[in-house]
Amino acid sequence: MEKKIDTEEKILELGSDITRSSRGNIYTLTIIGQVEGHQLAPETVKTTKYEHVLPLLAGIEESEEIDGLLLLLNTVGGDIEAGLAIAEMVAGMKKPTVSLVLGGGHSIGIPLAVCTKKSFITPTASMTVHPVRMTGMVVGAPQTFRYFNRIQEQITDFVTANSKISREDFLGYMMATGEMATDVGTILYGKEAVSCGLIDRLGGLNDALNALHRMIDKSKESAKESAK
Repeated sequence: MEKKIDTEEKILELGSDITRSSRGNIYTLTIIGQVEGHQLAPETVKTTKYEHVLPLLAGIEESEEIDGLLLLLNTVGGDIEAGLAIAEMVAGMKKPTVSLVLGGGHSIGIPLAVCTKKSFITPTASMTVHPVRMTGMVVGAPQTFRYFNRIQEQITDFVTANSKISREDFLGYMMATGEMATDVGTILYGKEAVSCGLIDRLGGLNDALNALHRMIDKSKESAKESAK
């Protein structure tokens, strides 16, 4: 009974769950709404809190009961540092990881979508590639613009290192002026995100799970070979 209550609490509070089967145990984690960073978002905004996600990821990597991670994304973006912190944690995991973009994987959601070992996107899902921007008061000095450029470089480096998209194409999408009204950037839908190399494959939940199970099987086989 306690285990059932604990599972229900995880689903409600963290949007996560562990699925156990004969093929392996999969931890499903959702990145939804706005990625919340150092400042609290309004209560009316759906958020993913990075201070909850980071220790979870560390626990998943160390757990002997969990064989793989399924990352489900439907996010508008959010705090850059928080999003990159989560993405770097997932990218550094040894365990099999697969992401699936559902609805949207916008802005800082792009590094989160490509940080896994295999990435999927549904045909109707979209991803917005745009330059780094900041709300609120900023210091109008050359150093501020250089800081923005350096953050943008970090994001570009991460995305191109963890996907098949070229640096030139990614920057081209980021700086496009004819795609979005009164804004700079590009909206890519499922097939477009795959054709440009940003996402690995077009597919749904079953495709993502099958890919993850295949990765888990290979991981178990490698472990057996190493043990001999």
